[in-house]
Amino acid sequence: MKTAVSVPDDLFAQVDRLAKRSRRSRSEVYSAALREYVARHAPDEVTAGLDAVLADLGETAPDSFAAAAARRTLGAAEW
Repeated sequence: MKTAVSVPDDLFAQVDRLAKRSRRSRSEVYSAALREYVARHAPDEVTAGLDAVLADLGETAPDSFAAAAARRTLGAAEW
């Protein structure tokens, strides 16, 4: 789908340089940026997607060892 958006000149120039450097089109760069932005701001969708994958695999109950290990790891992590 095509759409028109307005962006500040300096941001346009940065995207243009990034696109050239990474040998991608500006559209690809903008699409990737928007996907990342949406993913960061829609954590419930990420959780729902992971839950769906686990359901497809038949993993309904968390593994107690893995859950305990995750709690220890998260507890020791610097936030």
